[in-house]
Amino acid sequence: MNGNHTFSQPQKNAQILLVEDEEDLATLIKLNLNVLKLDVTHCSTLTEAHHHINDNNYDLILMDRMLPDGDGLTLCLLLEEQNVDVPIMMLTAKDTEADVVLGLESGADDYLIKPFSVLELRARVKALLRRSNKHASQSQKSNKINFNEMIINTDTRQVLAGDDSIELTATEFDLLHYLAKHPQQVFSRIQLLEAVWGYSYSGYEHTVNSHINRLRSKLAHRFDADEVVKTVWGVGYKFSPPESRKVQ
Repeated sequence: MNGNHTFSQPQKNAQILLVEDEEDLATLIKLNLNVLKLDVTHCSTLTEAHHHINDNNYDLILMDRMLPDGDGLTLCLLLEEQNVDVPIMMLTAKDTEADVVLGLESGADDYLIKPFSVLELRARVKALLRRSNKHASQSQKSNKINFNEMIINTDTRQVLAGDDSIELTATEFDLLHYLAKHPQQVFSRIQLLEAVWGYSYSGYEHTVNSHINRLRSKLAHRFDADEVVKTVWGVGYKFSPPESRKVQ
């Protein structure tokens, strides 16, 4: 064999952290994700999860809410405070609309209610990972949207207002970026679910509502957020390029 042969590196499997204290359910989830060629690390407490996140880089976190040492939402909030950019899907039996909204507004990218179909779980996991891969590919090229008062930079995944950076989660950034690429175009909640989340399950429009609310609350420090991300009643939302709308 001569020395001219080159070998491509095998593609690394996506790394999933599963935080679930029901062992039977955790085993079922691992089996289904392994079918998708995903590597799953399982733990059953918030403390263990925090150690794993500090020591490793994960592509996705699947997290129960009701864990032996607390509510999974506390870890969600902590990761957002630390600007840890990893998508999170909550897996929980807490199924009221208020629970779902609280989970999404605490930083979760998706919220799947138990009991759930493993086919739906697999579809949503693939959708979240596709978005993560899209982030990585976008970072390889320069891509900015400039509205004078607002710059959306997909290289750094930052939103700039003058010299200030507005910190957004991965999903909030994707939502703003998608709307801003189509200024003044009105999108329904289902259309935004398909474009940003990668699925359009009926009944999950509140996922969009919650992320719109969170996005507006962060933009409101510098802009008239209700005008920048505007509700079109009975239809959905649209992006209006900001002018001099700085909040005093």
